Amino acid sequence: MINIKKFDNIFFYRPFVDFRKGIYGLCSVVQEEMERNPFENYIFIFTNSKRNKIKALYWDNTGFAMWMKYLEEDKYIWPHHLEDDVLQVNIRKLEQLLVGINPWQIPHKTKKYSYI
Repeated sequence: MINIKKFDNIFFYRPFVDFRKGIYGLCSVVQEEMERNPFENYIFIFTNSKRNKIKALYWDNTGFAMWMKYLEEDKYIWPHHLEDDVLQVNIRKLEQLLVGINPWQIPHKTKKYSYI
């Protein structure tokens, strides 16, 4: 696994991507759809239509690298309630996604009672 803490920004591309795309196809999505520079110290995260795979793309100063994770039985919780196609997230949200926690869930608020 790569050290995700080394990246300056983490970007999710909310629409589904055709996973037949390789490195250069995803670089094209980064430049044209996400309007970002793929040569920056960023990591870009994509998913397929079934939401059982994710691909990560990044530049490591020697070339582009890409890795993929495939879930055998589950699906990734993907942000669908947002209007923007590009979502900048923090490391914690990416870590939660990778271990199967829903990073988009609104935290539960604990109620405090003062009388019965």
